[in-house]
Amino acid sequence: MRKVLLFPILTISALVLVACGDADTGGGGSASDTPAAGGDTVCENTDASGDLLAQICDKGVLTVSTDPAYPPQSKYLPKEQKYEGFDIDVATEIATRLGVEIAWETPSWDVITAGGWNGRWDMSVGSMTPTNDRQEVLDFTDPYYFTPAVALVNADNTSISDLSTDLDGAKVGVCSGCTYEQFLDKSLDIAGFTFDFVVDDAVIKGYDTDTTALQDLALGDGSRLDAVITSSTTGQGYINEGNPVKLVGDPLFYEPLSVAIDKSAELDPASLAEAANQIVADMHADGTLTAMSKKWYDGLDLTVQQ
Repeated sequence: MRKVLLFPILTISALVLVACGDADTGGGGSASDTPAAGGDTVCENTDASGDLLAQICDKGVLTVSTDPAYPPQSKYLPKEQKYEGFDIDVATEIATRLGVEIAWETPSWDVITAGGWNGRWDMSVGSMTPTNDRQEVLDFTDPYYFTPAVALVNADNTSISDLSTDLDGAKVGVCSGCTYEQFLDKSLDIAGFTFDFVVDDAVIKGYDTDTTALQDLALGDGSRLDAVITSSTTGQGYINEGNPVKLVGDPLFYEPLSVAIDKSAELDPASLAEAANQIVADMHADGTLTAMSKKWYDGLDLTVQQ
């Protein structure tokens, strides 16, 4: 697949579809017990009044939706009763720079991408890939990182190596409603990107999240699945845990990943979206995102477009 230039970012880029699914599990709703850092924060300096940003500043809490089962981006640790991961660090830093604490919600992915959140959470930081059909309901920041979409097979597989032919007609697991599913059904559309849909007639098996699909792949070669398509970060993380799967071939496509805010929020979300976009830009400029990426992705800087 050849990638052309990144879409022109709007003042608040309006795009999305995630590269993961999600389950309504564990830990939603509680605020972090780590206070926001003092100093020159957005809430200390904003002129916002009567809108969503002003409400967040008044409450002192930013509520963020996340996936509790999408490591290394986000994972809920029940014993510790907390979340960890790259997306968790990014969201927490956004809250800190706003000058508020953070709370978590874990809605299903289709609910997040549909918009109309009805104030249940303020922002989604969940490795979301911009797609044109999400522009109508969600506002987005510029991308905070980029990942390759890759294929994995069971460790015993010897028949799949050339992804342009060997996945044709195969049983391929993906998270339902994600960019990987859209790639397989050839509907993936992101302004500024072009895709080479090399897989024909795959039998698409949808899952609640990528990890669940990988678990089925690990059961045996062809037992339930022939392959899984997911992000390189999730796939490599699953391999690193000692699971019997392996990467094959080159990346199928690359995807930008952004922070999302509901366009239809009851209170005007424009100033929150502008503030989030500026925070992401600042985190790129001061090296915060690079450091977080290297921490969670084995020293790789995925914050730079490949």
